[in-house]
Amino acid sequence: MKIDSTRNILITGGAGFIGSHVVRLFVNKYPDYHIVCLDKLTYAGNLSSLADVEDKSNYTFVKADICDYTAVKQIFERYDINGVIHLAAESHVDRSIADPFIFARTNVMGTLTLLQVAREYWAGNWDGKRFYHISTDEVYGALSVGDDMFNEETRYDPHSPYSASKASSDHFVRAFHDTYGMPTIISNCSNNYGPYQFPEKLIPLCINNVKMGRSIPVYGKGENVRDWLYVEDHARAIDLIFHNGKIAETYNIGGNNEWRNIDVVKLIIGTVDRLMGNPEGHSLGLITYVTDRAGHDLRYAIDSSKLQRELGWKPSLNFEEGIEKTIRWYLDNQEWLYKIIYCD
Repeated sequence: MKIDSTRNILITGGAGFIGSHVVRLFVNKYPDYHIVCLDKLTYAGNLSSLADVEDKSNYTFVKADICDYTAVKQIFERYDINGVIHLAAESHVDRSIADPFIFARTNVMGTLTLLQVAREYWAGNWDGKRFYHISTDEVYGALSVGDDMFNEETRYDPHSPYSASKASSDHFVRAFHDTYGMPTIISNCSNNYGPYQFPEKLIPLCINNVKMGRSIPVYGKGENVRDWLYVEDHARAIDLIFHNGKIAETYNIGGNNEWRNIDVVKLIIGTVDRLMGNPEGHSLGLITYVTDRAGHDLRYAIDSSKLQRELGWKPSLNFEEGIEKTIRWYLDNQEWLYKIIYCD
């Protein structure tokens, strides 16, 4: 399907971690596009993450809830939206265990609201339209050590309220293509890391706790394995998939960086200590093993060979390079972190 040179793109969750990188990339790379950033500005949304593009003529921010049908409809009508990149979601597993209703509302009903508004506004005129939904590898369930990686044909088997809500939203996106012919695309990504991530997540939490000399909680024995994807590499993949991906296809995006959580924590400790001039091993005593998370999946690993083969994408950084770049950013941007932790 042809993508027009002039586009009005709605990016939901654009003030969040991944979303802010996607917004920044699109605003700077495509000056002929009009990027409408929608965000509810919950605890994980932060406009300071977009300060460098807020004055750009092709950027507009709208504070709204994706579950608010009237507000979403007004956005489509006012800005003549012809493309959607849907990133808005509740994403922290621990929070989903504590309150699954919020995750069902935002991730399922919010996605359904966007789909319905897009279907009605586009009214079957699909030419040049595209609804791109960003999901997670957690919908596939868990792997054992030695199992093959997740691929696009892996059966869904979500284990947490978070992953169940994302699996449901994926199914709605596919159903809107199958039922109405809506031009949809889905991608499922592995764990993201990098600048602007909310500090409840493992990597920024660990960086900040080493700097502050606070204990670093590690679930169980820290043996759970995750595949880590640098967020700017993910944003590049989203750009490629949005413009060149095939309608009704799914693309997996992984960093090819499988690490045990305890090894990630030790790498961060060693790197932060080195950059801060601390003696080697200075902060290892901060590691504190805590009761494992309920239903904690042992291993995620994602096969992105389809994306690499069909669209020519590949990750630009290995994990050690990406971690050092990430740590340097957090150490150099303490004001951003301070505002997130103490002022919001």
